[in-house]
Amino acid sequence: MAAALSRALKLPGKKGSELGEYDPLTQADSDDESEEDDLVLNYPRNGLGRDSCLGTGSSKLRGGRSGRLVGAEDGVQDEDEDEEEDEWRERLPSKSRQDRNDMKGVQYWSHRDSDGERKREDRGGPGAMGGAGLGLHSSDEQKRLRVKNAIRSAFFLVPLVCATVVVLLCAFLIPCQKGDLEKRLQWEKALGGTGGVTPPALALWDVDGDSVEDVFLGVTESTNETHTTQIYSAVALSAVSGKVLWKNVMSEAVMYIQCGLQYSTVPSPVCLLICKSYIMAVNGTTGNKLWSSSIKSIESQAVLLPDLQGDSHPDLLVATLPADDKFDLSLTLISGETGALLGRAVPFNVTAQGTLIGPWLYETQQGVYYILFGLGNVKAVSLRDIYFQATGKLPETQALRKKDSGWEGMKKDNFSSIIQIYSPRDHDQARFLLPLVAGFGRNHNNLDTASNLNSTRSDWVLVYGGSVQLLLRQKNLRKKWTYKTASSQSQPVAGHFNSDGILDLFIQHSSNGVMKTLIIDGANGTRLWAAEFVCPHLRIETSAISTSTGQSAFLFWASDPIKAQKNVTKTTVSPGVAVAEPLIRKLYLLHPTYPTVLLELASTTDTAVTSAVRYQDHQKDASYITVSSSTMPNSVPSTYIVKCVSLRAAITKGQTVWIGDGSKTAGALKPGEVSKFFRHLTFRHQ
Repeated sequence: MAAALSRALKLPGKKGSELGEYDPLTQADSDDESEEDDLVLNYPRNGLGRDSCLGTGSSKLRGGRSGRLVGAEDGVQDEDEDEEEDEWRERLPSKSRQDRNDMKGVQYWSHRDSDGERKREDRGGPGAMGGAGLGLHSSDEQKRLRVKNAIRSAFFLVPLVCATVVVLLCAFLIPCQKGDLEKRLQWEKALGGTGGVTPPALALWDVDGDSVEDVFLGVTESTNETHTTQIYSAVALSAVSGKVLWKNVMSEAVMYIQCGLQYSTVPSPVCLLICKSYIMAVNGTTGNKLWSSSIKSIESQAVLLPDLQGDSHPDLLVATLPADDKFDLSLTLISGETGALLGRAVPFNVTAQGTLIGPWLYETQQGVYYILFGLGNVKAVSLRDIYFQATGKLPETQALRKKDSGWEGMKKDNFSSIIQIYSPRDHDQARFLLPLVAGFGRNHNNLDTASNLNSTRSDWVLVYGGSVQLLLRQKNLRKKWTYKTASSQSQPVAGHFNSDGILDLFIQHSSNGVMKTLIIDGANGTRLWAAEFVCPHLRIETSAISTSTGQSAFLFWASDPIKAQKNVTKTTVSPGVAVAEPLIRKLYLLHPTYPTVLLELASTTDTAVTSAVRYQDHQKDASYITVSSSTMPNSVPSTYIVKCVSLRAAITKGQTVWIGDGSKTAGALKPGEVSKFFRHLTFRHQ
């Protein structure tokens, strides 16, 4: 306090040690500072000067007293020091007398020079013998060292702990979960049924929230050996284990199963079970009935439409074909929320006969919706006109009231609502009409908005007679290419074979015991790949799945490949051989990277009737699901066998098969190159 007051008043401190001078402010300042020094310099005795560093009677305490008083006090202290030195001598017998005298001298000169040391300390210099400075600097340096060591330890330990946690997570948790899921996703389930070669209704959709699509199947069971009494049902199987999630008994055979409808009042996805004379909507998780709509002579799947009534729910459309009038094809609108019919069925006089085409929803570049449909031909009618003819009023949504002048100009007259897209010539009836969308197929025609949006805005391909034609193109209306081929009995499948980013078409057709397969370039209609096989005597749709290379892998069923030599071809398809030995059907995988190599994934003597592919994002894998008709032992009627196989697991056990001129190029490949490629192949969503 006194020191602060002295500095505030700018009173000069005592500069000399003159006898008889006494300054109370300076003396108080010295007392305060001595107390501070006693606190700072109170180190244990270690042989250094007592007053310079360790002594209790520092020069600061006696800075304002006369020299005689200092000498008197020194005498008193010398006596005390002698006693203490005796104690030191007893503790440290090795210390000589001369050492102790030298120590006394140091102490004496430190007292004498205390005033000079004080001045240097006030100017920031070191204390006597550097003692005071040594103590202060040592303390600061130790603190800095401790802080530096703590920082170094933190920089080392924190990354080490984080790296350890990441390693443990990757090494133990993730592989265990992945391996467990891959192990459980391979299963086989037998469902009692009449079997046969008619493909049952099959659909995939995740309804139990495990991020893997579950399996929905239409089953027909016989209650006795004569097959006179049959029970129809729809079954939902778990994607993980094949366990039955729910089963609904139906009054008729289920023709189609479609999932993906979303209701605000029902959190679970809604599935449609479509029979010949009615449609039932059920909760996909529980199978509980939501609504039912009675419609006679249903011939098609349901088409997801935009909201026609303004109730914020998408609506539906189906095609009906009464048995008493083969040429009266009708389109019926249904409320997607309640299943109620929207007006009456709209009939169209279809003059041609043949395979039912569609109906499909198509959106033009102007944002106007048309329905594509036909019997052996392809026609188009605007959704606006269909709703007006069914209800007598225009749709509630303003966007659906628009017209596309380009399409309306293709009408023959102003009194007709029908637009002719394709008319058959001779026997070139339309067989298949499909959008060029990856993953589109009979089993994936789901009722979710994303899937339907992709298909309605895509290019469309028509298969008729012995030709494949790009019929509709979004960019340039009806600009097309045509590829001549033999008649195809199965629907083409779209996938990426080359790297131009445009979907290509996998087509197969069978005749005279030979199955021919080819891939057509979706950009210009040229042939990219072709091969021949022994006919497997089954019609099962090919699957195209996207891979990590950016191209698609094609999965198809066939028997042994036919080599280029003619004598091998005759021997392979010999009728005698077919009778003597059971026909083995094989599942092949074709990847564009090695077009002369096929990977044989499975073989069976059963008759596969339908199949589907689903993806597993977490494992970068895909599951191949087949439904086969098999005759059980002990004369049990044939039954459906549902089998789920991991493609990556099947690839590791697959066998390579060379086709065409593959034997010539086999020597150019490095040993194990093909096997290594397939082992590292992963799958992803289209």
